[in-house]
Amino acid sequence: VGVTGRHQTFFEMMGNFSIGDYFKEEAIEFAYNLLTGEEWFAIPNERLYITVFPDDTKTIEKWISLGIIPDHIVKLEDNFWEIGPGPCGPDTEIFFDRGEKYDKDGDALEKFRKGEDNERYVEIWNNVFSQFNSEEGKKRSEYKELPNKNIDTGAGLERWACIFQDADSNFDTDLFLPIINQIEEMSGVMYDGSMEFKVLADHIRALTFALSDGAT
Repeated sequence: VGVTGRHQTFFEMMGNFSIGDYFKEEAIEFAYNLLTGEEWFAIPNERLYITVFPDDTKTIEKWISLGIIPDHIVKLEDNFWEIGPGPCGPDTEIFFDRGEKYDKDGDALEKFRKGEDNERYVEIWNNVFSQFNSEEGKKRSEYKELPNKNIDTGAGLERWACIFQDADSNFDTDLFLPIINQIEEMSGVMYDGSMEFKVLADHIRALTFALSDGAT
């Protein structure tokens, strides 16, 4: 906590699920329409970058058909969700380009294309397409298709707040600043982006949710 501006011990997950109802193409459309639609988030599509599993040609074709710039689509072998035997499948992650001020060394795009963390291109949504059944001892190419394919998507509210409020980090949004301001008042120390403030604010927020849910 506090090492990066995008991770917390507790975060609020936005997303949608489907089991045997809609699948890949519909889920991608839902995400794209919410992010770019004028009546919704109205993000210019040139600020969106996408990672995909190399063999998932349907996902690549769908993104391009919606208007994503082909050069903004990056194929990464890591874009496959699997945690053991059971449902698994490719995923596609949506990244937001925060601009040149978060790319002081000019190498953010190179890092992004390698799947490396950077401050400019920030993941804001992941769409997992559980369409196979993972079995021990078998290669992915040998996995059987699931009879009911599943959708599991996730987007952090804190990261959305960060990009929409044009904040330096999640901790500089209205989700955390009221807590940080209270810490300043109680401690007599002003917030300067230090890790200590971020850790305290993160844990206070997490504990507040937990206690509100009845934790003891």
